[in-house]
Amino acid sequence: MSYLQALVLGILQGLGEFLPISSSAHLAVVPFLFHWNYQGLEYDVMLHLGTLLSIVCFFWKDWIKIIKDGFRQPRAPEGHYLWFIILATIPGALAGFLLEEKAETVFRQPELIAVSLIFFSCLIFLADRSAKNQTGLEKLTLAQAMIIGLAQSLAILPGASRSGMTIMAALFLGFRRHDSARFSFWLSTPVIIGAALLELPKISLSQIKGPFFLGFLTSALVGFLSIKFLLTFLKTRTLMPFVIYRLLLAGLILIICL
Repeated sequence: MSYLQALVLGILQGLGEFLPISSSAHLAVVPFLFHWNYQGLEYDVMLHLGTLLSIVCFFWKDWIKIIKDGFRQPRAPEGHYLWFIILATIPGALAGFLLEEKAETVFRQPELIAVSLIFFSCLIFLADRSAKNQTGLEKLTLAQAMIIGLAQSLAILPGASRSGMTIMAALFLGFRRHDSARFSFWLSTPVIIGAALLELPKISLSQIKGPFFLGFLTSALVGFLSIKFLLTFLKTRTLMPFVIYRLLLAGLILIICL
């Protein structure tokens, strides 16, 4: 792997993990478009470790409060967050465990990714258009958290987008856009940690070279900036720019493949 390839993939991971455009779709399609050999699941894990670092650094104050409140005052409105996040993580974790092999092979077909991009773009559009944009996270219930967690399990499909699916579900439930994004990022943290812990042993020391570190650092930096951008953007704007981008990407994939 060249340093240029590592840089490009790190940028794509940092953008796609947190913006609702699907990092897995980009990590599968871009190597295909440029005739690069698939970088391998090990490298994908390294990129995810980079975005894990970015989300932990960005939300470290939130996580300290969530964990403290979860044990000290679990019956308080904010004390529920820790336990809601743990329970809502289960569907996504099960999907990743049961469908890991297909995620690495069948689901990475460019045509399937294009269809997935189009289909889920329509759902995101409907959620965005119907959003009441009124409810804050302090009103979150366990049932609502579980619905958002079920939506997260769809992220096993390249083209769905983890953030796209969870934000979409939260919007359908009436939550404000930026609050939907915040809970989406909280919910993604344990899933990324779990995936990294499962796959990290597959990485041999001989593979950890310059391009690995460059991809890791790039995805961490770009991921941090992406989180900051989206939380600010959604305070006043809608998801339409991302829907349009997803549809254009799907069209490009279909034109090249057909």
